[in-house]
Amino acid sequence: MTQHTESPIGAGHIRVEGPLKVTGRARYAADHGFPDMLHAVPVCATVGKGRIVDIEAGVARGMPGVRKVYTRENIGRFPRVEESTAKLDEYRPPMEDDEIRYYGQYVALVVADTLEQAMAAAAAVAVEYEAQTPDVSMDLAADDEPRVDTERGDAAAEFDRAAIRIDHTYTTPPETNNPLEMHATVAVHDGRGYTLYESTQGIVNHKAAMVRMLDVPDDRVRIVTEHVGSGFGSKLWPWGHSLLAAAAARDLGRPVKLVLSRRMMFHNVGHRSNTSQRVRLSATRDGRLTSLRHDYLFHVAMDEYHKENCGEATGFLYSTPNLRAAYGSARRNIAPTTSMRGPGAVPGLYAIESAMDELAIELGMDPVELRLRNEPERDEAAGLPFSSRHLRECLLQGAERFGWARRDPRVGSMRRDGLVLGWGMAACSWMAVRLKAQASVTLRADGTARVASATQDIGTGTYTVMAQMAGSVLGLPPDRIEVALGDTSLPPGPTSGGSMATGSLVPAVLAAAREAVRQLAACAARAGIPQLANLAAEDLRLTDGRLHGEGRPPSSGVSFQDVLRAAGIGQVEGHGQSQGSDADPQARRHSMHSFGAHFVEVTWEPAIARLRVTRVVTVIDAGRIINPRTGRNQIEGAVVMGLGMALLEETSYDPRQGAPINSNLADYMVATHADAPDIDVHFVEHPDTVLNELGARGIGEIGLAGVAAAITSAVHHATGVRVRDLPVKIEALLEARSAG
Repeated sequence: MTQHTESPIGAGHIRVEGPLKVTGRARYAADHGFPDMLHAVPVCATVGKGRIVDIEAGVARGMPGVRKVYTRENIGRFPRVEESTAKLDEYRPPMEDDEIRYYGQYVALVVADTLEQAMAAAAAVAVEYEAQTPDVSMDLAADDEPRVDTERGDAAAEFDRAAIRIDHTYTTPPETNNPLEMHATVAVHDGRGYTLYESTQGIVNHKAAMVRMLDVPDDRVRIVTEHVGSGFGSKLWPWGHSLLAAAAARDLGRPVKLVLSRRMMFHNVGHRSNTSQRVRLSATRDGRLTSLRHDYLFHVAMDEYHKENCGEATGFLYSTPNLRAAYGSARRNIAPTTSMRGPGAVPGLYAIESAMDELAIELGMDPVELRLRNEPERDEAAGLPFSSRHLRECLLQGAERFGWARRDPRVGSMRRDGLVLGWGMAACSWMAVRLKAQASVTLRADGTARVASATQDIGTGTYTVMAQMAGSVLGLPPDRIEVALGDTSLPPGPTSGGSMATGSLVPAVLAAAREAVRQLAACAARAGIPQLANLAAEDLRLTDGRLHGEGRPPSSGVSFQDVLRAAGIGQVEGHGQSQGSDADPQARRHSMHSFGAHFVEVTWEPAIARLRVTRVVTVIDAGRIINPRTGRNQIEGAVVMGLGMALLEETSYDPRQGAPINSNLADYMVATHADAPDIDVHFVEHPDTVLNELGARGIGEIGLAGVAAAITSAVHHATGVRVRDLPVKIEALLEARSAG
């Protein structure tokens, strides 16, 4: 037997599903196929506001291979989902009425024998509209009175009397989640129930929504998600195409595949709202914050509401006696917004950290020192101690690793190889939350184990860290542990969003593994195994896959497969579950977050106005890192995404029809390998045992928070241009050409 004397926790194991992915054997939603499967293509509205007058589908119905064209008239009505039942971003079911609220809204569905036939017929459906001019303006004014996130002291009065003040507005544009894998559903109805093969970040929530909207008992819906080609938040909650595919499969009695086009991804499955954020800071001359005001606006869809919570970190990031964070929203004829990696905190920290950089310049103070001087001892918004906060360490280690002490603060003063250098930095944070979860662990007579939970791996490494969690109790390496997830027939697990899945799974998986070991020990005690004679079940331990007496070496015991054979059984199974942190008294007595710091270098060529991000050092405090290999991968990807946010990404809308203009990956710019800088990721590992016993927090989002602010800080240092409206555009930098 392969021995395993070291805990797999903290080891950089390669992804257990890696061979499947690199050989093309990993199955994503659209990879599923069945005999007699049909293909569905939605028909999308070509106006952004108005009413459907008529749908002429006669030509489409007569085209080759077409099985049916669905409209509001023949698809039936679907019950709405209550928020207490399941989470959606668009609660209005597709094709519920004739009103058009946004460009791209589903108005019909064509189902045919082949994808090509369905596409051709969908193009032949003629829709007559009574159209109006949509409102897709990016200029934001609140529709209602401001709502307060958090408040203490009198920020307005303190700001008005302060000698050192910063008052600026920062804007971010709409950004569209663009995962490589497009949204897809393959729906199978067997006459009794549904199996939906989905690209989703939350199979349990997805099932709950479909049960309600399809109006069937809970045991009639199964969701399967083997692999997800990322989602960035757009796949957190169900969208209308899933319901349409299921309804068509039920009606036609055949499997139905529906895959969104890239263009549909820009108006049917969410995006990050644009934001306008006014930040007012006041400080003493020695850099102590005396007030912070953060007022932010964001757009929402006409009939839906999703808060872009830009004030998520405002209340606790820095110490100040006077603070107010408030928000408002503006309704637009734009499709519903959704979560996008680091929702709220990412645009919010762009504004807060940019303002802090401007305050440091106003004070003539190093921006790292300014942040150190305003470190809080506790969460001043919640009035709670932090479960773990090591932002100071991140700032100091990041500065040392980056070489920050060599920074000359004068604009355009640093050069290398004929290029102007700009150095900038920003702090970051992200919430730490544990969701309720269940898991099972099975020890099998063939010497392998299985760990299972109805969660999903969205590319973050969940398959691998679940194997490591179970292996830490069982004493087995990951290659002897099968991981089963992505199926609602398994014990219900957490959603993969908000960097919460890993930390939520820890207590459930560990409890299940320990229960499996207890059952194994009970079997051994009953079987009368000579090596374990006279040992009670409670005195047995499992190490390196061998059951042995407490205080004795593993070699003195018996392999667990031999125990099972001796007991005459094929396996033992343990179950574990854990509550969410909101139901945990200890967790509720603490403020739980991850923290970090980004240091960025840009190069600037004034003669040709070329700007590049060349180097990034990121230091993250995210508790214990279960797998540093996949952990670094998460941060590196987030940093590159932050580069895209700062320099490239912006969704533009045509004011005439409300259509996303750049609804493709040629015109919507995202960062590529060619844009990626050298990235140094370092974790300061301080286990946060308030969140879970391993002390592990999630890291998917924090690597993106603050990156854009660090980049624009570096841009200012290099060029003298302060960019407050993302993304950084060449037009904003042309005035700096003479700086060289």
